[in-house]
Amino acid sequence: MTESTLETSGRNGLDERDPQNSAVPPRSSRGHRFTSYDVRAFEVPGGREEDWRFTPMKRLRGLHDGSAEATGSLDVEVSGDSAVKVETVDRSDERLGTAGAPADRIAAQAWSSFTEATVVTIPKDTQATDPVTVTVHGPGQDRTAYGHLQVRAEPLSEAVVVLDYRGSGIIGDNIEMVAEDSARLSVVTIHDFADDATQVSSEHAYLGKDAVFRHFAASLGGDLVRVNTKVTFGDRGGDADVLGVYFADSGQHLEHRLLMDHAQPNCRSNVTYKGALQGNSARSVWIGDVLIQAAAEGTETFELNRNLVLTEGARADSVPNLEIETGEIAGAGHASAIGRFDDDQLFYLQARGIPYDQARRLVVRGFFGELLQKITVDEVRERLEAAIDKELAAVGA
Repeated sequence: MTESTLETSGRNGLDERDPQNSAVPPRSSRGHRFTSYDVRAFEVPGGREEDWRFTPMKRLRGLHDGSAEATGSLDVEVSGDSAVKVETVDRSDERLGTAGAPADRIAAQAWSSFTEATVVTIPKDTQATDPVTVTVHGPGQDRTAYGHLQVRAEPLSEAVVVLDYRGSGIIGDNIEMVAEDSARLSVVTIHDFADDATQVSSEHAYLGKDAVFRHFAASLGGDLVRVNTKVTFGDRGGDADVLGVYFADSGQHLEHRLLMDHAQPNCRSNVTYKGALQGNSARSVWIGDVLIQAAAEGTETFELNRNLVLTEGARADSVPNLEIETGEIAGAGHASAIGRFDDDQLFYLQARGIPYDQARRLVVRGFFGELLQKITVDEVRERLEAAIDKELAAVGA
């Protein structure tokens, strides 16, 4: 696989290839994307490119063109199970970059700009009984910071890790999530920034043989949050559930882009994201790509996106993509929808004496409830339920 070669070259510094020759046009496939650790290998996006056409470029605040120099730092706090190892390492650590290489200019800028990284390791044969919480505080209003975080579950280990983003600032970062052979890794990522914050985050998940990976993303706060999530199956038998919820208010832009890269046989993936929008200029974008490569026989995959538009002036874009290079698969499919309240549901509830406003709340809670119930950390689930209730109350829903 060409991409895996790129991911292992020069990962602790600049790309070892000649930057004058590294900006090779990508293949027509949306799955086989060009990657590099060198910022110079990527052209500055203008907003017309396929990967950027939904993103308001001016609101990136210079993350995309190199003008956003680091003026602050991220404050990272880790708490939870004592069996888990936490390290702060410099750029020379050989583990960094093993989950995947940057696929766009902002990710490459974040890679070249961070000075130290946090590595959270669940040791081999360890079952962490308590969740591990990694709280990342932004650099502060109008300040810019770049970061790097790796969560690594060694063979036969098991853990639940919560990544909690808070605060203000302009943030570009890379997150690595590595589930080695027969590991079971669950990661919950919460983007709950202050209203002024901008974040562009690239998540790289890598699954070893028979690894089980569960990922839940929740985007609630911030002015602009764009998250790119790629799951790479590094060996046969990998199993991934990638779930997410988002709630965009007036003026917010929340964007999620996913790629399930099935390069190995007999692997399974399921993607389900649900979003709600309310208020003028509320905007959500969901792009779901699934690539089943020729060697990935026996693949089973499905992706689903649902969007509920609560008020006039809100807009949701949903684009599922499925690319299959072999006919020997167990099953593959995708679906997406954008709609308003189901009048029949509202009528049913009102006919039983439930007031209109309360009926609307029940419909929205039910819309998200299917996914929220899959969060195994009670405190996190209750926090997200309360946050959604607060969003609904903000417009008198």
